[in-house]
Amino acid sequence: MNNISIPATSCTPEVEFDFDGRILSLAGESYPENAAAFYRPLVNALENFVTTHSQYTGSALTLHVALSYFNSSSTKMLFGLLSTLNNGAVAGITTALHWYYDPEDDISEEFGQELSLDFPAIAFHLHSESYHDELR
Repeated sequence: MNNISIPATSCTPEVEFDFDGRILSLAGESYPENAAAFYRPLVNALENFVTTHSQYTGSALTLHVALSYFNSSSTKMLFGLLSTLNNGAVAGITTALHWYYDPEDDISEEFGQELSLDFPAIAFHLHSESYHDELR
């Protein structure tokens, strides 16, 4: 499966989908003019990964999300990504999501908490620090 690497722009996040390493990340701001056009290829790639790997017991996948801002259409597409991950987790892919938020941004923190309720098969980890700080 081909990995996906998309640099950030002023309105789209950096995307690193390392399927070989089973680590995916979205970081930056997300308010593209057409969120479906931006996110649909990512959802499709993730669906292909889940379909291919769900039969392997012990498969694991980690998603890091560090979006400093995202609009409502991006939210809808995030739900699509997470729904696919949740389905994979139900099918046997151990899945973890690391949600990074600014400690002064209550809305992003609460959104991460709500996602953990909406997608119960995914192990959620909330982090009140920068994703890039966490990697250092």
